[in-house]
Amino acid sequence: MKKMMMLLLLLCGISFSFPTCQACTSVIISGKVTPDGRPILFKHRDAASGMHNQPMLFQGERYRYIALVNASDLGEKSAWGGHNEAGFAIINTAAYNLNGPEGIDSNGDGALMKRALEICATLKDFETLLDTLPKPADLNSNFGVMDAQGGCAYYETGNEKYVKFDVNDPAVAPKGYLMRTNFGTTGAKNLRTGAERFAAITAFMDDAEKKNNYRYDYLLTEIPRHLTHGLTHINLYNIMPDNDDEPQMFPFRDFIPRYTSTAAMLIQGIQKGEPAQNTICWAIAGYPLTAVAMPLVILPSGKLPAVLKPTDNRCSWLCNKSLELKDRLFCVSESNGHDYINLSALINKQNTGLLQRILPIEQVVLIRAKEAIATFRTKHKGNEAMEKFYDWVDDYLTTEYGRL
Repeated sequence: MKKMMMLLLLLCGISFSFPTCQACTSVIISGKVTPDGRPILFKHRDAASGMHNQPMLFQGERYRYIALVNASDLGEKSAWGGHNEAGFAIINTAAYNLNGPEGIDSNGDGALMKRALEICATLKDFETLLDTLPKPADLNSNFGVMDAQGGCAYYETGNEKYVKFDVNDPAVAPKGYLMRTNFGTTGAKNLRTGAERFAAITAFMDDAEKKNNYRYDYLLTEIPRHLTHGLTHINLYNIMPDNDDEPQMFPFRDFIPRYTSTAAMLIQGIQKGEPAQNTICWAIAGYPLTAVAMPLVILPSGKLPAVLKPTDNRCSWLCNKSLELKDRLFCVSESNGHDYINLSALINKQNTGLLQRILPIEQVVLIRAKEAIATFRTKHKGNEAMEKFYDWVDDYLTTEYGRL
């Protein structure tokens, strides 16, 4: 235990010298390997600033779409992942190394995703959008894209060009999935960031492959709460404190979840022959260690859960609550305190940690959600089933978070 603590303290001390950057982790899985034939886009979102965000419904130039947006912007300029009523979906991870050895950053990634959700229906539409952008394009991202025809691919995109990685092509993705953190495989190797999380998600997906477990609910609930470090291989569950009687601080840097995590989303595509409207965004709209997942679909009424709507501070009720609980986990604010988590408040052997109390709440939500989704896909009173689920989840989460 002491050796592990010393190693992590050393790693954290070294890492303080590097700049803070957006640290997203993503996975695309072909429908060829998922149990139900539906492709998957997954994104664990981090942001260097702006912890307040939520999903919202918008009317675009051509299509309505649900997008994850910053509370400071509310989707006016940017989107950070989402899907539209044509079944087109998009996510990204900042790459940082696709614009030459100087490591030129970008400001246009969110605006591009917003535009794509407004007007694109297929991967080809997205490629046309990229081809017609003025150059330099102010882009430096791995864009993950999916459509209602089963297409799914990464586009490593810089200011001048992009390279496509087709996840349905066995020569490109022999295991049926690809992953990206914060570097492009075609970019400058000396500027790669997110290698620690890439190691973690690689190990996670290798294990999922061995177990043949590409279920959407497993990926949705496990990846955002994956507590094994990609470099040290330390699993925080193996060193749980006995109880939460007093704070026990532990280094918490370069895990998939981290202090700067803001949300997670898994967009589940459709089976062949299904209507595009059956595309579902399963969203953890808040800090992933203290918020719960729920499904979001584009209904004719435009209804979404009230707990996800912007409040007076432009942040959703659920995001606000998750951030209040997050403060219990990161109780040292001075210096580099945010790189240390109160492990006893997160998980402990008495099962009183916040994550241990959140997960049973989420399981109840997911059980009810699966029932509503099953009805929604039949189209017989499907929209009504989702609206009733939204009403139920509003009441349920209000009560359960009140107990927390």
